[in-house]
Amino acid sequence: MTTFLDPLLQVADAQASATPRPVPASRVEPAPQVVRVDGVVKRFGAARSGVVALDGLSLSVRHGEFVAVLGASGCGKSTLLHLLAGLDAPSAGTVAVRGRAALMFQESALFPWQTIGSNVETALRLAGVPRAARRARARELLASVHLHGFEDKRPHELSGGMRQRAALARALAQDAEVLLMDEPFGALDAITRDVLHTELERLWTERGFTCVFVTHDVREAVRLADRVVVLSSRPGRVLADVPVHLDRPRRLDEPALNEVAAAITERLHTEVRRHAVH
Repeated sequence: MTTFLDPLLQVADAQASATPRPVPASRVEPAPQVVRVDGVVKRFGAARSGVVALDGLSLSVRHGEFVAVLGASGCGKSTLLHLLAGLDAPSAGTVAVRGRAALMFQESALFPWQTIGSNVETALRLAGVPRAARRARARELLASVHLHGFEDKRPHELSGGMRQRAALARALAQDAEVLLMDEPFGALDAITRDVLHTELERLWTERGFTCVFVTHDVREAVRLADRVVVLSSRPGRVLADVPVHLDRPRRLDEPALNEVAAAITERLHTEVRRHAVH
């Protein structure tokens, strides 16, 4: 595995001084790890004839980080998210997630028989929030994703982008400390995706949650993430861990963004060619 990033420096022990002094930036304690995957293997089917989706994958994410996971189709990106969400268990290795996690899919997965407001309230009801507080909280969350006034609409009355905003509000209703996103904007047009990139980045900045974002779009990954984790072709392993040192907010047409994206794309192309030969 090639690793390009160690995001924060470890703090060295130092003796206390009689005169208080500012702590140098390089000696600030790193944020705690909230996601840790160690040597994970995930096999589907029998040991001899089954498919190995992940093989010895290790990854950690710190509190408040936005990490994008990239790789060719079938490399185990969605499998990794399912493990993090607790929807499946590894065949070997360990997965640990500290705090509440919420999973958001490519499709909004809203209940079609409920209004948008009721969809958000469902998550609050399951958390034991009283009815009056649920309604107020749902309206607040929908307003935060610019869906104020759409509480009584049903999913089929909204555009695809609006449904994904509602799904995001429902995920946030769970007070998730770790938001797991499985290609949530993949089915949307380019303009709508760009708008939702801005909305997601705003909410992430305001609320401070940790985000693990699976995508097949390299430029989307660089647009959003602090780090881009590149997985090898099946079986999935961490091929590269690339820091994105670009100021925010970012634009998809920025030369610097496209330069980083081009380097990652070339790495992916090399991996796909290598896999095709074998």
